[in-house]
Amino acid sequence: MQTASPYTYGQIAGAIEHLSAHFQEQPSLAELADRANLSEYLFQRLFSEWVGVSPKKFGQFLTLDHAKAQLRAGQSLLATAHDAGLSGTGRLHDLFVTIEGVTPGQYKQAGAGLTLTYGTFEGRFGSYVLGAIDGKVAVLQFLADTDSPEAVVRQVWPYATLNHAPAALQPLADAVFDRSSTGSLTAALLPISVLMRGSAFQLKVWEALLKIPEGALVSYDQIATAIGQPSASRAVGTAIGQNPIGYLIPCHRVIKKTGLFGGYRWGMARKQAMLGWEAAQCFG
Repeated sequence: MQTASPYTYGQIAGAIEHLSAHFQEQPSLAELADRANLSEYLFQRLFSEWVGVSPKKFGQFLTLDHAKAQLRAGQSLLATAHDAGLSGTGRLHDLFVTIEGVTPGQYKQAGAGLTLTYGTFEGRFGSYVLGAIDGKVAVLQFLADTDSPEAVVRQVWPYATLNHAPAALQPLADAVFDRSSTGSLTAALLPISVLMRGSAFQLKVWEALLKIPEGALVSYDQIATAIGQPSASRAVGTAIGQNPIGYLIPCHRVIKKTGLFGGYRWGMARKQAMLGWEAAQCFG
């Protein structure tokens, strides 16, 4: 799998932040390259490699009008996904991602008696820690420069026995992020199961997130309606913010009903990168 270095991620993330703040001004390639301290040629090449489309095209996907249009379509897309289970065109269905919640006893024990294998990796959206229990993804969180991977894992599974073995997790890491050279999913990717430790309400919210097709955006209110609790949008937002498995459980696809992107626990630039990249794959 082709990966981006942390330095490249920082450069491109900075460009994405600038594009998001100034998309109406349509920053020039020269301006963006200068901010990244790269030549125009190298910046264009690195950005296109990392994001999948040119800076100009990516900027178009970050506009408020685009977000609002996708949000308006989100209700029908979400309803369609619910009606069909996960039989839409979304990436997560194609990977056969399924959620399994721990038992009430395991929830209270917070991982005691379980062995969690973990490692750090470089991916399209920066450094991340991946952890698995019995072959099921139990943690996927993006890392800041000052984060300790072990401490991040411990926040989710405080009493699990930790086994640092990144090589053993490489096939799983490839299954999470890898794509073929054509941009479509690699046919040989493994099915993915995720093991989540959360309340019954949190599990309902996280399962609803799986039903948002790639390239679609929905609001917190729409998720609340989808789980049968239309007045619980605030609680839904809290549960989304506590999602321990980034990207696979696509909390980045939920935005404010105004069309604004809202916050993201792993940084707004990363959320915008994910949304712009998915839009490029689906609509570019």
